[in-house]
Amino acid sequence: MDTKHAAETFWDQGYLVLEDFFEHSLMDELHSLIIKHFDHGVESVLNDEFADRSKCEIVPWFPQREGPSAFDKIDQLEVLDSLSAAILGENWVNLYSMVMFSAQGTKGQAWHQDCPPETPERYNLNRLVYTRDITDAIGGQVVLVPRTHRNRELPAGDPDVEFDDQMTLYPKKGTLVLLHGHTWHRVLPVKGAYRVSTNSRAAPANTPADVTDVCVYRNMRYQFSSNRVIEERVSLTQ
Repeated sequence: MDTKHAAETFWDQGYLVLEDFFEHSLMDELHSLIIKHFDHGVESVLNDEFADRSKCEIVPWFPQREGPSAFDKIDQLEVLDSLSAAILGENWVNLYSMVMFSAQGTKGQAWHQDCPPETPERYNLNRLVYTRDITDAIGGQVVLVPRTHRNRELPAGDPDVEFDDQMTLYPKKGTLVLLHGHTWHRVLPVKGAYRVSTNSRAAPANTPADVTDVCVYRNMRYQFSSNRVIEERVSLTQ
């Protein structure tokens, strides 16, 4: 892989899609662990107010905090390490691995930025791993607006609008999607039995570990550590 070219593409667009990045055997191993974990139903740590306002019914799981160690294999891949360094610079850091599970009929997640965009150098890198295809029948496609990582705040307003320049991603099994934390993105509703992806988050050197504590939505800023809305956002055109 030409990591220099890949990094340049990422920084131009605010995202990068790399199909067949992961071996299918590793995807099968991780997918079986994910399904086993969620097989009997798991309560979300997100409260009802957040779920309603963010249109988010994703249930997160942090396997590296609880085990199993198989998810460490993502971080140990030399090609991913080199690509992350090309994008983030020297001494970049792993933040955490988060599996995101959505059941049939759930809403996905409204437009958001993973962290406030006011300070360009303070951001996270989403390294999204897909252990199963995302299709129209399943739903849960990733929608994003390219180049919005360039110090552009997501405008206030209706959480679920469509933007003229948005694009929709259909990642396949083994795909890696790199997404800048300031890039505007959302997840569409889930139609199939379930939808799952794994986010192995990383950040540049000296980035605070809580860089993703405050998330920017079109109708609010939400702080996860305190489980509360810290800013109401209202469009001036409404």
